[in-house]
Amino acid sequence: MNFKGNLIATGNTANLYLWNNKIVKVFKENLPPTESLYEAKKQEFAYSCGLNVPKVLEVRKINGIQAIIMEYINGETLGHRLLKNQNEAEQYINVLVNIQKRIHEVKVESEEIERMDIKVSRKIESAPSLNQRQKKALFSRLNSLKYEPRLCHGDLHPFNLIMNEDVVSIIDWVDASAGDIRADVCRTYLLLSQHSIELAELYLHLYCCNINISKSEILQWLPIIAGAMLDENVSSSEENKRLMNIVIQICDG
Repeated sequence: MNFKGNLIATGNTANLYLWNNKIVKVFKENLPPTESLYEAKKQEFAYSCGLNVPKVLEVRKINGIQAIIMEYINGETLGHRLLKNQNEAEQYINVLVNIQKRIHEVKVESEEIERMDIKVSRKIESAPSLNQRQKKALFSRLNSLKYEPRLCHGDLHPFNLIMNEDVVSIIDWVDASAGDIRADVCRTYLLLSQHSIELAELYLHLYCCNINISKSEILQWLPIIAGAMLDENVSSSEENKRLMNIVIQICDG
């Protein structure tokens, strides 16, 4: 394959290139050899559910490195629009809430996509900052929560939504799972609160009003999601400390 794409974004696990009016996601070489298939399967499932998701065109190796070739969605992320028009924050957060609501309407059978409890448990077990007592407390809370499995994006935030006029497309499905929509909302709330508590609180208020669910139901997931996020490449020591404090309040309080 003669590949000479233009680099348009880089992340922890992959680089994105624009090539022949397609997006090519080239994964880092240190990842498991099945990473591209794993992510593509989740994205294909979301696409099959009728959601606005880039179509996966091919999974292959490029110069010996695993990659996904997918449909190119032209537009601007909701995050960039929000940064440029902060006085319209409520309008943009409502877009986020409505998209998330649509995702959460999808009921998932157990074999169709990874279970959230398995995924979250794996992350908590691997989190280097947590001791065994804290992990045990988080597992206990996780196992006590009951829910109907719905499709959860797992990493929904304004920069994973691309707007083109009135159409909003959802990208980056690697963390998707069949799980509790309250956990998915809690994850988005934590992600937003990294940058703005006011924006995170606005989001939580709008979601709860839209779905008729209480904040306390969502925030019961807070220590579990915070503990799982400690397994990720946390952007700063301050953020690591914030997540640990959330866990400690429950496990050591």
